[in-house]
Amino acid sequence: MILSLLGALAASVCFGVATVLQAIAARRAPSAEGVDPRLLVRLASQLPFLAGLALDLSGFVLELAALRTLPLFVVQAVIAANLAVTAVVASKVMGLRLSRVEWGAVAVVCLGLALLGSSADKESPEEVGAAFRWTLLASAASLLLLGLAAGRLTGTARAVTLGTLAGLAFGVVAIGARVVTDLAPLSVLTDPAAWSVALAGLTALLLYSTALQKGSVTATTAAVVVAETVMPAAVGILLLHDTTRPGLAPLAIAGFVLAVLGTLTLARFGEPST
Repeated sequence: MILSLLGALAASVCFGVATVLQAIAARRAPSAEGVDPRLLVRLASQLPFLAGLALDLSGFVLELAALRTLPLFVVQAVIAANLAVTAVVASKVMGLRLSRVEWGAVAVVCLGLALLGSSADKESPEEVGAAFRWTLLASAASLLLLGLAAGRLTGTARAVTLGTLAGLAFGVVAIGARVVTDLAPLSVLTDPAAWSVALAGLTALLLYSTALQKGSVTATTAAVVVAETVMPAAVGILLLHDTTRPGLAPLAIAGFVLAVLGTLTLARFGEPST
């Protein structure tokens, strides 16, 4: 389980650095009205985006490995804490100054993750029925359609809505990765849960990039953090039987709350190129 925790932390580092690179690319790319799937094509011509995408893929592989033995509420809190990584990287590499409150938030995130790590019980990939797998795929498709509709909104409403939908899509990726138990190529190709991972991943990337182009960075990132942590954690506990070590549930709750609140305090680093 120690290796899984280290893998989740490494994934968070990958995602944190990727955020810097992808945000720079999103600001450089020509914007369009609404949510335009061709945005990903335009971003693919930029080296920072491709480097960030490579880090995202590396992070996903590490996240997938962590989800084999760790509860969703632990892994998603660790992944969301990539903003702490982004904040530290931005302060050292890009010269951005962190306030005392933000440095305190980094410390709170670390404390929260330490509590989560110490309270988590070992899990294994969960066997679920076909209905659950098809529901995941339908959810991924629904989030894409809702995102296309939300692109017509303006201002903070657009940023929060797209951020929330992107966060939910990231959550579907995590849940799908957790329930894909058979990794044989033929099984993966015929598993609706595996297809939900691919569709939700592309949806999350498109909606998040679109929101960063014109919306409030802080509002977008805060919405993503809440959606990608709370929803998967609830599904893991209620439907996938995620648990803590005996008697340590209060410790896990405290760690989860501290990690999420600390991450929300660092929401402006969702797009550090500003």
